[in-house]
Amino acid sequence: MSRVGNKPIPLPKGVKITIGSQLDVEGPKGKLSVPIPEGVRLEQKDSTLQVARENDKFAALHGLTRALAANAVQGVSTGFTREMDIVGTGYRADVKGQVATFTLGYSHPIEFLLPKGVELKVDKQTHLILSGYDRQIVGQIAAQIRALRPPDPYKQKGVRYVGEVLRKKAGKTGAGSK
Repeated sequence: MSRVGNKPIPLPKGVKITIGSQLDVEGPKGKLSVPIPEGVRLEQKDSTLQVARENDKFAALHGLTRALAANAVQGVSTGFTREMDIVGTGYRADVKGQVATFTLGYSHPIEFLLPKGVELKVDKQTHLILSGYDRQIVGQIAAQIRALRPPDPYKQKGVRYVGEVLRKKAGKTGAGSK
């Protein structure tokens, strides 16, 4: 049994919350809204936010609401980052404004439009740092960038997350069979 829903959410300085039909969280990085489902209520006590449920029927929504609220609070105060590496000869990335251009071994460069609220920094043309205040959008954009050229299990080339463990497959053996 998870106890995620019962953990209080600390509210850092500079973060303002408004509880209504939804939770509105505003901070130095931006503004986010979290829906509050039926059977779950939020209470602000001092500098913490407490999530409570009416009965055990709402247990799953209790933990989900608490996790979404905690992500919103962390996002508007400190933000989220996702780091990626591009591996492969001639593979690289470049960013100008909100348009990222990837050269990933295809016959053409790929242009990727970044949504508002997401920033991309490129170090040494092969190390990407994706940052933003909405955890869901940062993760989704990282997954879409990775999908442009997923890591190859044979040559280990492609776009991967930093720390992602890849299992290398053995190639074909040269022994001929009848």
